[in-house]
Amino acid sequence: MRVHLTAPAAAAVRRGHPWVYRDGIADGGGHGSKRGEGKRGERAHRGGAAASGDVVELSAEGAPFLGRGLWDADSAIAVRVFQRTQAPPLDERAIAERLERAFALRDGWFDGRDTTAYRLCNGEGDRVPSLVIDRYDRAAVIRLDGDMLAPWLDRLLPHLARALGARGVRSIGLRARAQAAAGEDADGKKLAHLHGPPLPDRLFVRETGVAMEVDLARGQKTGAFLDQRDNRARVRALAAGRRRVLNLFSYAGGFSVAAALGGAGRVTSVDSASAAHASAQRTFRENGEDPAAHEFVTADAFDFLEKARARGDRYDLIICDPPSFAPSERAKPRALGAYRRLHAAVARVLDRGGVLCAASCSSHITAEDFLATLDDATLERDDLRIRAIHGQPEDHPTLPAWWEGRYLKFVVLE
Repeated sequence: MRVHLTAPAAAAVRRGHPWVYRDGIADGGGHGSKRGEGKRGERAHRGGAAASGDVVELSAEGAPFLGRGLWDADSAIAVRVFQRTQAPPLDERAIAERLERAFALRDGWFDGRDTTAYRLCNGEGDRVPSLVIDRYDRAAVIRLDGDMLAPWLDRLLPHLARALGARGVRSIGLRARAQAAAGEDADGKKLAHLHGPPLPDRLFVRETGVAMEVDLARGQKTGAFLDQRDNRARVRALAAGRRRVLNLFSYAGGFSVAAALGGAGRVTSVDSASAAHASAQRTFRENGEDPAAHEFVTADAFDFLEKARARGDRYDLIICDPPSFAPSERAKPRALGAYRRLHAAVARVLDRGGVLCAASCSSHITAEDFLATLDDATLERDDLRIRAIHGQPEDHPTLPAWWEGRYLKFVVLE
């Protein structure tokens, strides 16, 4: 199959961007939305209709061959680009070699760091578009972004089992995408077993020496937010000597446990899900910390902040790591407004001399966009400065031309 691209889309592929949106297809593909508002144009390529997972060749005016990728019949991203060269062919062997390269890069990275949970393959960032593989000790969990690699899994699984087995991974599971949540089983599980012994619903892993409970069956992402590992270690260091710490959108309590282990006097964890607090408390106990010495509040973060201000509560370290406020480009203005309201409310309960760690996980919010929600006018104070800006760790690599891959912002103000 041949897919003919517009000049801007062709230029992006040449630079190394791994996605071709539907409106980047020259012969009739401009009717679909760049950001996922429809499926029109899904046959807008030379050679007739293609099914998700089919190999397509990319071309443009004056360039009979730009690369190869896999077609997605249902996504706003019509093609994920895998190759820029004509040889070798794009088959399971070529993809397996990419995966082995990703795994080999990580061999030895975490030796001596007492870490048993990390990302083995970061999709586009490891030049295996849409395929994420996270390791949790002896288990690995796969997550697919889009449908184009689903038909390839059966062929790739023997390669994965061999390569991961050689590294001590015994069980492999597949995490259902959020869009498929209606297809969960009667127990609400999102994890399908692919290989090896059955995966446990929950297990403990270690992260820079800290025990952390991971809910493989029902947790967010593949079970945990592994991209915040280095930032949790930073919070542990920042917590030394802090009397009162507030962790908003605390989820399974990773930042809370880090602060407690770092020496914080009392940590308040706020999340709308009480089940997340139960997981956090088990993690506290696993690390030798008494959860009764800390506070777990089931509440909306905005409501909590309003009541905390009314009570006159103040905190000398606050971690604010909300879910993505901007799942699409169209949601960006509303998301920026939400960040401003949230950060303004946080600033009102932050003590003078305190530290604020503010995070965003949306690729549609750039670093400059995010910093504009933390300026003096928004926070209504002029005593804070940027101490550091961090992103995702080394096991979450990205590409120079793929700005969407630089999604995580973790800003430390003091």
